[in-house]
Amino acid sequence: MSFLGSIVSKILHPFGGSSEAQAAPAGAPAAPAGGSDAPASTGGSAPAAAPGSIDIEANLAQLAANNPQKLNWKTSIVDLLKLIDLDSSLSARQKLADELHYTGDKNDSATMNIWLHKQVIKKLEENGGKVPDDLKD
Repeated sequence: MSFLGSIVSKILHPFGGSSEAQAAPAGAPAAPAGGSDAPASTGGSAPAAAPGSIDIEANLAQLAANNPQKLNWKTSIVDLLKLIDLDSSLSARQKLADELHYTGDKNDSATMNIWLHKQVIKKLEENGGKVPDDLKD
């Protein structure tokens, strides 16, 4: 599963869920066969849940309530990744930036992080997440 696919799955189905949780998000490349580093195809993604059918804010708020750290997941990609227990290291975020076709300087982590957070929220909405206006770009 792609890094973005892991993010979408953990946020849309944080407490278990359907087999759709294992599907790649809409617009995300499928994982290449055999685990090679070759670019993956961008076509043929699984159908997303109905738009606005999964409350992103409620899912993340519940995860935050159960987390001992105070994480600013509404604006920070690092905190969002920590909240869903995924690697938030710079190299992981740079990999996510590659997956999402970021064209900026990946060494300018502040700018990249803001862009990543906006893109992840956008992808959540594209995959059936109900995203409150204050989280949208």
